[in-house]
Amino acid sequence: MVQGKTIVVKVGSSLLANAERLTPRWAFMHNLLEDLARLRESGAKVILCSSGSVALGMNMIGERPETAGLRDKQAAAACGMPLLLNGYKQVAHEYNFEIAQVLVTLRDLEDRNRFLNTKNTVDRLLVADIMPIINENDTITTQEIRVGDNDRLSAKIAQMLQADILVILTQVDGLFDRDPSEPGAQLVEELSDVSPYLAVTEGVSSLGSGGMLTKIQAAHMAQNAGCETLIAHGEYEQPVTSVLNGQRRHTRILANERPESAWANWLSDRLQMAGSIVVKAETAEAFKSGPRHIGREDVLSIQGPYVKGDVIHIYGESGSELARGLTNFSSDETMALARNPSLSAMQLLGYKTGGTLITDKNMIVLDDRHLPWDLPSGEGMTDVTRLD
Repeated sequence: MVQGKTIVVKVGSSLLANAERLTPRWAFMHNLLEDLARLRESGAKVILCSSGSVALGMNMIGERPETAGLRDKQAAAACGMPLLLNGYKQVAHEYNFEIAQVLVTLRDLEDRNRFLNTKNTVDRLLVADIMPIINENDTITTQEIRVGDNDRLSAKIAQMLQADILVILTQVDGLFDRDPSEPGAQLVEELSDVSPYLAVTEGVSSLGSGGMLTKIQAAHMAQNAGCETLIAHGEYEQPVTSVLNGQRRHTRILANERPESAWANWLSDRLQMAGSIVVKAETAEAFKSGPRHIGREDVLSIQGPYVKGDVIHIYGESGSELARGLTNFSSDETMALARNPSLSAMQLLGYKTGGTLITDKNMIVLDDRHLPWDLPSGEGMTDVTRLD
């Protein structure tokens, strides 16, 4: 039964665009929206995360995905988005429902206020019985400030809306225990821990920006929020409902039975590293007892640039990631405070502040449910004791 459930469905470019002609695959679009209409009529709230605008705009600017540069992709997205949304709108009208477009950027998901504003918009559309179609705004994002794949974007949307199910449609039946092209590869039908499978999920399709790795990362983000993920092939008459009803093969990633709070999920599941700090051994040891304030005296080195309000990654001297927290200062301000412990924060920064870098209320200590990020390379990491 899907009545009352919130379901996020993600479809990739390879399902929506013909790989050779780079034209819309209308038959798939009809099958998909007919199926989503069926879900909506059953009482489910449905959100679609759709790729495809870049691929569908390539012909208009005379480029191919294999050779297109960043500016080409931005221009192609601007050309392809009206085509994609017009197609969705025309087909949705056949099945008597309305759609709306929501374009987001990395900052809309990583900045807390913008994250909540996006949530409010999507919630209002759902109240009006309009199906949101969400995509990254590829016309303005650069490589450094983009999500990069709609798999993880769909997981952030699932977290944002506290969705019950995330369905990721792709061109394979699900996650395999090795490369699906290898003899003897077996479909993994169900799992709760994605960690053992990360090493076998590195392929990327010719049209899309993600592969199975990003799908597993997305599933991990969703399960932390109490949302189960289903990964399945999209080339079926009922691409979503047949999976939900267990009528065909797929991989099911179980939701965590004790999900974290929305605040903790937002803090812990990052799409991009804004910056990081390395803390002293005694500070690292203290994290074993839970979150704690981080002051200037705890910091050994800083990797930036980052700004006040960013969530930064906190490492021990061994390189192991300990926690993530909302910083009260920019990387430049943090450096000034850490390098001058004898001077007050007021003297150094010119405004009144307590000087605590990260408070325990704005921090999540990592545990076994989190996938740690490697410590950034030495490039860009500045020792606070070095005087320039």
